Amino acid sequence: MKIEQIYTGCLAQGAYYIVSDGEAAIIDPLRETQPYLERLQKDNVKLKYIFETHFHADFVSGHVDLSKKTNAPIVYGPTAQPEFEAIIVEDNQIFEIGKIKIKVLHTPGHTMESSCFLLIDENGKEKALFSGDTLFLGDVGRPDLAQKAENMTQEDLAGLLYESLYKKIFPLDDDIIVYPAHGAGSACGKNMQKETIDTLGNQKKTNYAFNQNSKESFIKAITDGLLPPPEYFGMNVTLNKKGYESYDEVFSKGLKALSPEEFEEIAEHSGALILDSRNNDIFAEGFVPQSINIGLNGDFAPWVGALIVDVKQPILLVTEEDKEEETLKRLSRVGFDNVLGFLKGGFQAWKENNKEIDTVHRISASQFETEIKNKDITIIDVRKDSEYQSEHVDEAFNKPLAYINDWINELNSEEHFYLHCAGGYRSMMAASILQARGYRNFTEIEGGFAAIANTEVFKTNFVCQTKVFPYIK
Repeated sequence: MKIEQIYTGCLAQGAYYIVSDGEAAIIDPLRETQPYLERLQKDNVKLKYIFETHFHADFVSGHVDLSKKTNAPIVYGPTAQPEFEAIIVEDNQIFEIGKIKIKVLHTPGHTMESSCFLLIDENGKEKALFSGDTLFLGDVGRPDLAQKAENMTQEDLAGLLYESLYKKIFPLDDDIIVYPAHGAGSACGKNMQKETIDTLGNQKKTNYAFNQNSKESFIKAITDGLLPPPEYFGMNVTLNKKGYESYDEVFSKGLKALSPEEFEEIAEHSGALILDSRNNDIFAEGFVPQSINIGLNGDFAPWVGALIVDVKQPILLVTEEDKEEETLKRLSRVGFDNVLGFLKGGFQAWKENNKEIDTVHRISASQFETEIKNKDITIIDVRKDSEYQSEHVDEAFNKPLAYINDWINELNSEEHFYLHCAGGYRSMMAASILQARGYRNFTEIEGGFAAIANTEVFKTNFVCQTKVFPYIK
């Protein structure tokens, strides 16, 4: 028997590849199927089942394409109603893969169809729990994603999750290995540990959800402090439930090289968004006007979903050399399939053709230190609230990047402000969105808070006090 966790850091997502005696199962595969097909071929095994723990919200699963390419059936938990052929199981149903067995544990709460898969080895021992979004390491799945579809409150779903955890999972043996669907960084939970594998016994000791003294306290603990989910989540659920265009077709369509003239023509007449996936320091020096910068070197796909919102939005790509395929792959993982092509030769070709260029006004932290002395200034910190509360520049206002579409209209375009995040990745995203929407009276700080904190004037000038945003038109 072999269990392989295939962990994708950009999405903080874990897929699982299981092999026993010439047969295999895959749990929660990502959109691109080739890595799984290569494993099956290398191991000379047949894919028998594709298990889905639930209808995922934060990424588009590869279940539909993988089933078409291998003829392996897709398996969902009770109550699931996909709009494609699938096996809808009963609670405690058993599936055989080679010499091992997979037992379905229906665990509603995160969503109604959510299920965990308990692996029983060739000796009949319960060995591993593939817990999906029901149980994370240090956390549990948020109970607010399915409430509208099910006509339930998040408290109702949290109550179901309590029953699932305490009646289905807690009684299992402590030495069972927990393999969750997500780790730290995922928006599907709020308190995940950085580890991606643990024993159930350790989770019983360390996971706050397992250490509540009542159902009421459990519901309060897991619903307290939940931030609104990214808006693309609902659209990804729909794709996972209804099916989607073939990944191969999406890839072929999007991998269309466009000359600067073709790129410019399409940009002007298609309503396409120009997405520049280059590093923020390179982007700052020059870019195609109206471009939005979301660097491929960070949490690219989740930020695309959070900031662009509509998965059907036409997109034109500007990438670093030979990064077109990687950019397309990551976009497809979150359902952004309407890519019209990419700028052939990248931004260098755009410059060489004497096309219009824009830049962001960026200064170093030391220059920022010099500029603000004895001045009445405004600073906007686009980090998460938790980062801001931990430590921030005195008098800075916290406006998290994730909610820029909500707060951008509060800005007064006539008032200058300084903009920063932790290291420059998020503040450049914010800067590009601001400029694309006509706001230019600001200065972005290179290196972000990390660089600012090392300047002399700020080493003792941090507070933990939330400020009210002053710019209301």
